[in-house]
Amino acid sequence: MNHKHSDDAMQSKWPQDQYTKVGSSRTRYWALGEQGTIVILLHGGGASVEFWLYNLAALAQSHRVFAVDMIGSGCSDKPSISYSLSEQAQFVKNFMDTCRIHRASLVGNSMGGGVVLQFALMFPERVEKLVLVNSFGLGKHIDLFSRLAALPLIDRVSWLLRPTRQSVALVLKPVVYDSSIITDEWLERIYQLALLPGTLNALIKLAQTNLNIFGVRFEVFSPIINQLSNITVPTLIIWGKQDPVLPVAHAYHAAQGLTNARLHIFERCGHFPQIEHSEEFNQLVLDFLGNTFV
Repeated sequence: MNHKHSDDAMQSKWPQDQYTKVGSSRTRYWALGEQGTIVILLHGGGASVEFWLYNLAALAQSHRVFAVDMIGSGCSDKPSISYSLSEQAQFVKNFMDTCRIHRASLVGNSMGGGVVLQFALMFPERVEKLVLVNSFGLGKHIDLFSRLAALPLIDRVSWLLRPTRQSVALVLKPVVYDSSIITDEWLERIYQLALLPGTLNALIKLAQTNLNIFGVRFEVFSPIINQLSNITVPTLIIWGKQDPVLPVAHAYHAAQGLTNARLHIFERCGHFPQIEHSEEFNQLVLDFLGNTFV
């Protein structure tokens, strides 16, 4: 069943913005929940904590949940770095250190999933469980729009790419199965974030580091695929069957390669299962986090 999100219901749901310094970078996050194990939610490239709006409160009923604006995204600082997966994984570790979080379960959507996989390879002792949601880093194939953002010299014409309400809608609506799920108020919030200084340049840098015109760079996904069997923590793989950005075939690659994985494919679902099927998504993740594998 597809849940429609209403603007009225949303207005009371925006969590409080909080900020901390991670290294020298001012970082925005949302935090909710007083008890249970710690869960960290990591959004995709060019996204923000807003992409976890429909999940935070539900997961916080039995966990301490943090949604983080990744470095270069949302309201967090956008320094001039390469935005490689390893730099982003190091940022997550530094965020955990700053917040005195020793171990956590990590949930990553899209680029955030690639960061989660990289993190698990770099800092295995800091990971409780993993949830990969339409995850980046599991193969070469990615949509044409993402590949175009990685074109050489695209930054020279970035003024052409200055976001409008229409262009933000044109990017987001085609990647979900049913575009009516995206409300005007939520879209307006995403548009306002897209206008923040440095956002577009950071996104171009992220794309150019990780992609080329042919797809995800070999040197980005190959080390992850080759080391999947080294990731032994319990992992839940969630995918939208009709994802036009990252194909559902990547979900099966991950399920085969990981040592301790279970797989759930959502029908009639695109790139954002956590938004498109939020109630079922939340229940799935809660069940997974609450139970260790037998």
